[in-house]
Parts: sequence; structure tokens; C-alpha cells
Amino acid sequence: METIGPLIDTLGAKSKQAFLLWLEGVREACCLHRVVIYCRRSRELAIRTGQCFLLNGFIFLGSIFILKSVIIPTLQWILPDQCPDAPCSYEGTLRFYSLLRHGLIQIFYVFWFYPMYIFSFILSNIWYNDIAKHGFFAIEGYSNAEPTSKTGTLTSQNRSPTDKPTDLQGIVIGIAEQVYSLLLMSFFFLEVYITGFVPFVGKAINFVLLSWMYAYYCFEYKWNLSGLSLDKRLDFFESSWPFFAGFGCPCILAIFVFSPLVSYGVMAILYPLFVLTATGSEADKIIALPRRKWKGAGLGRVPIFCAADYLSLRVLSLLPVKTHQQ
Repeated sequence: METIGPLIDTLGAKSKQAFLLWLEGVREACCLHRVVIYCRRSRELAIRTGQCFLLNGFIFLGSIFILKSVIIPTLQWILPDQCPDAPCSYEGTLRFYSLLRHGLIQIFYVFWFYPMYIFSFILSNIWYNDIAKHGFFAIEGYSNAEPTSKTGTLTSQNRSPTDKPTDLQGIVIGIAEQVYSLLLMSFFFLEVYITGFVPFVGKAINFVLLSWMYAYYCFEYKWNLSGLSLDKRLDFFESSWPFFAGFGCPCILAIFVFSPLVSYGVMAILYPLFVLTATGSEADKIIALPRRKWKGAGLGRVPIFCAADYLSLRVLSLLPVKTHQQ
């Protein structure tokens, strides 16, 4: 019984520390005023951000609004599926109207929404890279060089994209990291998808994993441009799991609130904004403050990517790689 009291106190302190870090992550994600500041610094950034809003907000979401508010009501008025005063012999015609209306709506989806979705997905991902790059240099141009941090050189100022190794070995290592990162996040996405079908607790687990996934995606642009190695970013991410869980929460709310197509359109508008807030965030300094306050007592590393890492390594082990003995 004597050991229960200190254990409860320790768990309470850890829970409080995790909650405070989670709140810091939410606060950092919601610092959307940074987007306005960075867009004023970079004309290219403002143009790309405006193009994202125009494509995904005005065209894509606007098309959904027109379909729901204008086209479907008009088709229901022209091709009604029920008429109280109609004779019984008219029921076959009403069923035909219903099928015809449903077919016209599906044609609208097949020839407009689905191609628009694919086009928007491809073009938006290209623009996201441009937005992250222009945002990164907009921040670099207005900040002074900072000394190397004690947390493992995680600040963006410690290393610029031009400092990456340009020799053949460095290029091969960079390509290998990109392949591994792609496999890792693909398997993690599969893990997120599967957990959504777990009874009772599946939705809650899915929410947490999605928060981590989108937080990682948002910060990955900055880490790539900073030249931070993959092992360091994974170590930092898993050691600071409450902060990134909090950062990802505002990013994914649209997925749980709107229908799939609408949630995609909303996410496509908001995602580049969260990428910019992540680019301007000094996450390592924010996370280091509570650690000093709590006298260096860390929360421990949570193996978030453990399963995805195992599967990725298994896939890579199947590739034909020649080894040369020294």
C-alpha cells in the first residue's frame, strides 16, 4: 500500500504533463495568423495558397453546394418520385422518374466530381510542396541564425536545404530514406484504416492515429527542407507524442464532421494552412519548456510507428540488394 501513493502521484504528474503538451500542440496548430504574416512576406506563397482555396473551396466545394442546393431540388421537381394525387397506374412512371433522377445524379458524380477529385488531389499535392517551400524560405528570410539546440538540431535554421550532402553516397541515402518513409506512412495509413473497424474503441483509436498521421505530414515538409534525418524525426515525434497528437486534432475534425467529399474539400483548404503553422512552429523549444519545468522527467517514447516500421523493413528485405563483403 505504501507504494501505491507515489505511483498515483507519478501517474498524475505524467498525465498533467501530457495534457499540457497536448494543449500546446492544439494551440500551435491554431496559430493561423502566421499564414497571413507569411503570405505578406512571399508573393509566391500567397498565390499558391490562393490557388488552393480557389480550386478546392470555390470550384470543388462550390460544385457540391450547387449540386445539393440547385441541381438535386430541380431534378426532384421535374422528376418527382411521389405524387399524392396521382392514380395507381402512374406508379410505374414515378419509379422511372426516380431511377432517371438517380442516374442523372450519378452521371454528374462520374463525369465531374470524381475526375475533379483526382485532378484536385494531384494538383494540390504539388502545390503543398510549393507552399511549404515558399513558407520555409519566407521564415528563413526574416529570422536570424540560431545556435544548435540541445534537443538534436531540430530547428529549421540549423540546416538549410543547400547543406544536404550532394555526393553520390548522400544522394543514395536520401533516396533510401524517401523510399522507407513512403513505405512507413503507407503501412501506417493502412493501420489507421483498419482500426476504424474495431468495435467500441475503434473510432477513438482511429481519431488518435489520424491526429498523429496528419501532424507528421504537416511537419515532414519542414523536416525535409531542414535536412533532418529520418531517424531523428521519428525519435523526436515518438518522444513528443502528446504535442503531435494535439497538433493533429484540429487538422482532422472535418473528417468526422462532414461527408467524405465535403470533408476532402475542407481538408484540402485547411491542410496547407496547418503545414504553414507547422513550418513556423519551434516545436523542439515548446516541448523542452515543460521538460525543464518538470525537472527533465520525460513521458517516455511511444512506439507509434512500430508496426509500420516492422512491415516496411520486411518489404525492404525482399528487395534484391547485393552485399559486398569487405
